[in-house]
Amino acid sequence: MKRLFCLAAIAAALLGHSFTAQAAGVEFGIGQTSDSTMTYRLGMQFDWDKSWWQTDVGRLTGYWSGAYTYWQGDKTSSDHSLSFSPVFVYEFAGQNVKPYVELGVGVALFSSTETESNDLGSAFQFEDRLGFGLRFAGGHEVGIRATHYSNAGMTTPNDGTESYALHYTMPL
Repeated sequence: MKRLFCLAAIAAALLGHSFTAQAAGVEFGIGQTSDSTMTYRLGMQFDWDKSWWQTDVGRLTGYWSGAYTYWQGDKTSSDHSLSFSPVFVYEFAGQNVKPYVELGVGVALFSSTETESNDLGSAFQFEDRLGFGLRFAGGHEVGIRATHYSNAGMTTPNDGTESYALHYTMPL
């Protein structure tokens, strides 16, 4: 597992180097599902460079998120997923630390239709996320996130699955 995570970090660094002009950061996440499946996420964030409803309280902004997630379960073999989402962020005002709330709905593609005891029904899934965190003056970010995957009833069964994770984003 340690070797896989190191290889993923190297791949992200190389990928990040080619997109430095556009990328806002590289995301590292570790989480768990209710079935005790561990999730390891490696992603890239591409800032929209837009801001709406800017007040003394905060502002609305967002980013594109692309990620690879490795799902390591106890009962089934490992799974992999690729995801892509637009993410809206409400960032509260602050000098050195800015709390934020994020919400996104995107798509994901799984290598298998089963994760532990959940039958996803199809490899194609929607990815819904809700997160909270802190952005620091240097651009670093830490937070928690709940992510739900479901095919939205397009196929049956549609058990869906959730992952609850801690994440760190490093600016590029």
